[in-house]
Amino acid sequence: MNIKIKQIGKHIITGVTIASALLSPVLTSAQDTVKIGANYELSGDAASYGTQMLEGLELAVEEVNANGGVLDGQEIEIVSYDNQSNVTESASVAQRLVAEGVVGVVGPATTGNTEAQLPIFTEANIPMVSPSATDDDITFDSAGDVLEYFFRVCFNNSYQGSAGATFAAEDLSATNAIVFVDQSSDYSRGLADNFNSEFESRGGTIVNEDSFTAGDTDFSAILTTALTQDFDVIYIPAYYTEAGLIIKQAREMGIEQPIIGPDGFSSEVLLDLAGTENANDIYYTDHFSNESEEESVQDFLTAFEEKYGKEGGTWNALGYDAAMLIIDAIERSGSTDPQAITDAMADTIEFAGVTGTFAIDENHNPVKPTVMIQLQEGEIVSAENVSAE
Repeated sequence: MNIKIKQIGKHIITGVTIASALLSPVLTSAQDTVKIGANYELSGDAASYGTQMLEGLELAVEEVNANGGVLDGQEIEIVSYDNQSNVTESASVAQRLVAEGVVGVVGPATTGNTEAQLPIFTEANIPMVSPSATDDDITFDSAGDVLEYFFRVCFNNSYQGSAGATFAAEDLSATNAIVFVDQSSDYSRGLADNFNSEFESRGGTIVNEDSFTAGDTDFSAILTTALTQDFDVIYIPAYYTEAGLIIKQAREMGIEQPIIGPDGFSSEVLLDLAGTENANDIYYTDHFSNESEEESVQDFLTAFEEKYGKEGGTWNALGYDAAMLIIDAIERSGSTDPQAITDAMADTIEFAGVTGTFAIDENHNPVKPTVMIQLQEGEIVSAENVSAE
């Protein structure tokens, strides 16, 4: 069964008609549907991530509904709003979703927008699953206790930062590294700290750490400094918007050393900005690879292409797994009660996701390896599991 999705302004409404939506500010649905909320960046700076995650959610729900829904035949209904890549709007969306009576929520894509919704859903006792908020501390409250209602299906920054350093030292035999940090981003600083610590623990030296700020477009100053250094690899813990331009400018200035990044590199926009001719010896940690021969991955990619007419990727897969983790918990708990769903997610031992089979640990993180993607001339030429060990 196909999901009906209508968009009015900033709001995406699933399972209702335009007419009924216009008659009332509150979404209505049949009593036999189970509402899953989506708080995603569908416009603004992080729209490339949020839009892809919503596609993953839509595919998951379409498949579940086509197979009879959940429990006693109830269909899943998506209630989705655009948080506009803005923390204030993310909190506002969370309040709307509570009012809608959702049993669980997926999103947002970024750590900052996720943090904005945490107190609202925590107070409402509604479980949240983040596809991609990788900040180390986001699953904890200010007292250091694990947040009962928050889970994620992505690995955290310390893990992928350390995995990147391990790969640089062990697989690339690097001994000297340069690090470029986005000082405006907790994401970037956290990754850099963990990369630096792990790299140095393996006998490596950070010969220079330089900084930039999100929104910068000219990186000639830090790259000129890099040209005066003796180094084997550059680590850029950043999003594709700046990373793509740094790669382009670095290669055009004659810097040929390998460049390593995090999951923020995982976007076609990176290649648009860098130019495929410059995307050589680029490596980044990721949650998923289209190159996997796992049957579940290939089935997902086939279904995704049939639905959207394009190839699925990391953020689609994470959005799909986030949705399926909630749906799996509904089935295992035998209930649509948010507390029962929360308890079932916390007890997850072996969830077979398309980004890997994993358990949920005591800190509400998935236990799974990361994938190191290698690009040559803009094409993925290898994808290997790596760890921080």
